[in-house]
Amino acid sequence: MLHFARWQIVLIVLTIVVGVLAVMPNLMPRSWVEALPGWLPKQRIVLGLDLQGGAYLLYEVDRQDYMEKRLRSLTGEVRQALRTEPRIGYTGLGVVDGGVQVRIRDAAQFQDARERLADLTNPLNQSLFGGGATDEFALSEGSNDMLRLQFSEEGLAQRMRSIVDQSIEVVRRRIDELGTTEPSIQREGEDRILVEAPGGDPEQLKGLVGTTAQLTFHLVDTSMSGEQALSTRPPPGTMVLMTSEDDDLEPLRPYVVEESPLLTGEDLVDAQPSFQQQTNEPVVSFRLTTSGARRFGEVTTRNVGRPFAIVLDDEVISAPVIREPITGGSGQISGSFTVQGANDLSILLRAGALPAALTLVEERTVGPGLGADSIAAGEMAAIVAAVLVALSMILVYGLFGVFANIALITNIVLLMGLLSLLGATLTLPGIAGIVLTMGMAVDANVLIYERIREEGRAGRTPILAIDTGFSRAFATILDANVTTLIAAVILFQLGSGPIRGFAVTLAIGILTTVFTAFLFTRLLVALWVRRRRPTAVPV
Repeated sequence: MLHFARWQIVLIVLTIVVGVLAVMPNLMPRSWVEALPGWLPKQRIVLGLDLQGGAYLLYEVDRQDYMEKRLRSLTGEVRQALRTEPRIGYTGLGVVDGGVQVRIRDAAQFQDARERLADLTNPLNQSLFGGGATDEFALSEGSNDMLRLQFSEEGLAQRMRSIVDQSIEVVRRRIDELGTTEPSIQREGEDRILVEAPGGDPEQLKGLVGTTAQLTFHLVDTSMSGEQALSTRPPPGTMVLMTSEDDDLEPLRPYVVEESPLLTGEDLVDAQPSFQQQTNEPVVSFRLTTSGARRFGEVTTRNVGRPFAIVLDDEVISAPVIREPITGGSGQISGSFTVQGANDLSILLRAGALPAALTLVEERTVGPGLGADSIAAGEMAAIVAAVLVALSMILVYGLFGVFANIALITNIVLLMGLLSLLGATLTLPGIAGIVLTMGMAVDANVLIYERIREEGRAGRTPILAIDTGFSRAFATILDANVTTLIAAVILFQLGSGPIRGFAVTLAIGILTTVFTAFLFTRLLVALWVRRRRPTAVPV
């Protein structure tokens, strides 16, 4: 056990050198790090929310907002289904008491209408083997040839679960586009989403996360002005939308637009901030999918000279007139944007729209000062623990205690180096994991040294006692660390936020502990034995 081949020594030393190089960027100013050669590691440890400050945001999915939008969309689907040839006469189509109802004029067409509306119940999670589907809507009959589509209890619950999952992914894409490091986005309860993002601007984060970003393109109905529609009623199949309240260049103005959109945000391939060449104003340039570009080209060809509205979250951003067919599959969205506004809108459009509005339930802001206090407290705890452990090892084991302390310092260096290379997030519980790693590392050395003492008391020669102590303690050290590693993996898989931070540092600490306590300490002892040739066991 005390014999090391030259390649083994080189490999151990090289590992330690890489660990030192990986730690160095954390101890240097950022300008120095940028000036380092490209082949050197430049990653730094990412500090969590509790260490560098940031935003804690708890959102709730607005169930009522989703139901209103879905019922409005369902109304258009019912209208389209009844107008399909052969047309079925109807009246009273609209949203009433949380459902869509319509009365069929001709009783002879009632059964045909019922079959058409039955296709709109929207089965969810259809099984590959048939059966097991839950309908989003329930179709019922009323008096006077009335048909009604209403949310089913199971269908709405299943749809809300799907909305939360989809919202989590959309929020994650938005924050990733923003460049925030290591955000934590997870479900809380049935319909809540918790967002924790270290660093950055909390206000900008709230604006990006909370905006629904439903982008749609609608033809403008010119048969009636917006003011007339507000004072009377808009034509059937249309609705009145206002311009954005954030537009300071012109007063609020109503537009009468068709309810069915020409295109939606799902037809976008990309959106980027840019500047309009003529006016040098910030705009958002977009590209459409192949099918979206073809559909947009057909609509603009048929409607040259007619305005169409670009709508974001039920507010008209702009309403340009179609001067000529737009067949290139790309365009610009202008709306008196600032540079930051154009950039934020492009992020929202690239990430996709939220399926329902999110309501901010709870907000906390962790300031950088509090994070600095946490770091100082964690550093003090780690220093005190390291000093006490080092003194104890020297007092109990003498020279071998010095070897254990050297291995302990190397262990911490390798641990911090791996955290840097992996881009892991260091949290306050993570610092607790580092302190725990110190104790585990020393515990491994204690097992080895106590075993060496036992072998010495049994009458073995010093070299044989040391060799046997390392070889027989290895199985115990390995078993103890493997069981702890399993616990750390379970904590990482099932935990969240701070628990994961603790699990990461603990798992990496276990790996570095096995390396330093067994390989590196054994190398130090082997070099000492080769040089001194001891005549007594020095522990």
